[in-house]
Amino acid sequence: MAKGGNVRVTITLECTSCTQNSVEKKSTGISRYTTRKNRRNTPDQLELKKFCPYCYKHTIHGEIKK
Repeated sequence: MAKGGNVRVTITLECTSCTQNSVEKKSTGISRYTTRKNRRNTPDQLELKKFCPYCYKHTIHGEIKK
């Protein structure tokens, strides 16, 4: 039997361009997605290209700490 432990964790991805432009008040919010990742296969922070409804384009969404 395999030893247990939660290998898969739920993470939150946040738009990197919205957080940089939040000072300008150009956008009305920050785009966030939730997903799951395997801690053993990807120990570093995850970055995915997702659609941001506030920027109206595909941008890089980076993992944030809870």
